[in-house]
Amino acid sequence: MTLTLDLDDVSVTRDGKSILSGITWQVFDDQRWVVIGPNGAGKTTLLRLAAAQIQPTVGTVRILDEKMGSTNVFELRTRVGFASSAMVSRIPNSETVLDAVMTASYAITGRWNETYEDIDERRARRVLAEWNLAELADRAFGTLSDGEQKRVQLARSVMTDPELLLLDEPVASLDLGAREQTVNLLGNYASSESAPAMVMVTHHLEEIPVGFSHALLINDGQVVAQGEIDRVITSDLLSETFGFGLVVAKTAGRFQVRAT
Repeated sequence: MTLTLDLDDVSVTRDGKSILSGITWQVFDDQRWVVIGPNGAGKTTLLRLAAAQIQPTVGTVRILDEKMGSTNVFELRTRVGFASSAMVSRIPNSETVLDAVMTASYAITGRWNETYEDIDERRARRVLAEWNLAELADRAFGTLSDGEQKRVQLARSVMTDPELLLLDEPVASLDLGAREQTVNLLGNYASSESAPAMVMVTHHLEEIPVGFSHALLINDGQVVAQGEIDRVITSDLLSETFGFGLVVAKTAGRFQVRAT
């Protein structure tokens, strides 16, 4: 196993407010993590640290054996796949789906005057096919449904064969059909031995794909529990995390939750 992400006693403070406090967490290359917690718990901030988008106020962050604060983050980011709702707004509506995926090679959104080789296009088309998007390659990004745009984001995030893949609520706001289609695709990807280390943030247990191995529960900027998924996603620990009585069940590898 190779250590992919290493946070050692990390805290983040903004405008005098503590966002994360004392986070120690390690992700190895054969692990698929889900991060769960209530709104405002610090999940997105944690993911932005892992994506080398922000620096910690206190503590040490190492990403792919590179120490934050003493490495070129622009080069590092090309080794990390990242998909989020915020990224969708940065892709021009007129951009073709093919170009929206290919531009990940340069870590940009919006094709300009960069040059691509045939191998780049072949790679992009293969990735689009893997995410059931091949027939949309020439469509304008802005004409796609929410579900299709989410899948384009996922395809874009794996375009460069990342060593670490970060997903910020990849199926949020999707209707039931689009959610299940995307969760199924994510599960197939996560279950592949060739997949990179993965970290996915979500609010909902039903959105956790099959194939995810570990879970981190967070509330008020602090870790409540972390470890193997079946030991962490339990009724007692979920109830503690959300401050409300919850009962967890698991069927065919998928979690469900209801109030006590």
